[in-house]
Amino acid sequence: MTAGDRRTILVICASMVIIGMSYGVSAHEGGFPVWLTVLISATVLGGSSEFLFIGIVAAGGAPLLAALAGILVNTRSLGYGLAVGRYLPRGRRMFPAAHLLNDETVALSAAQTTPAKARAAYVMCGIGVLLSWPLGALLGSGLGRLVADPQSLGLDAAFPALLLALAIPSLRDPQTRWAGILGAGAAVATTSVLPAGVPIVVSLIGVAVVELWRRVRGTDNAVVQDVPELQEAAR
Repeated sequence: MTAGDRRTILVICASMVIIGMSYGVSAHEGGFPVWLTVLISATVLGGSSEFLFIGIVAAGGAPLLAALAGILVNTRSLGYGLAVGRYLPRGRRMFPAAHLLNDETVALSAAQTTPAKARAAYVMCGIGVLLSWPLGALLGSGLGRLVADPQSLGLDAAFPALLLALAIPSLRDPQTRWAGILGAGAAVATTSVLPAGVPIVVSLIGVAVVELWRRVRGTDNAVVQDVPELQEAAR
């Protein structure tokens, strides 16, 4: 890992503290005790699903339904696992390593040039998030007891801002850029008709469309290469 990667991890951890504070404040407003707020943050470690969980429970929803909604939002981790699973250790060590899987660790490890660097980035960033996110939750719970209107601090804006900053370098790749554009369009189009958090899952359609297009184009190119007449026509 480079010095730039280490600086990026520090920035991510600092951002996680701020975002965790927003989560802690929201949990306090929802009536969650401090110990439960911190426990959820350390065991789930899936920002958006935790926000969704406390939001549903605070609105009077059943905890079981809130948990199911959080699991639905976290189905994006299936795709994350396929992307970075090859960097995780095998055997018993895979389970604690898989617990570190989140948006930030995947984004940072995917930007590395070698498997060794990707593995190091994944572990270091994952441990940093595991420490900084619950710390932010703890601070936010305390802040919620001191500030009359915690929402006025605007801490909730830190989460999307961090993810956007992590995603921008990857947008240089045309396929990634189109997947992002299509996914964002699908999420925005369904925001007003689907429950909170579900449009995030819908946005994965951008990845599916781009991958399907890539495969179709790849098949077309293979046919052209196999048929001399088509090669001539392609020229």
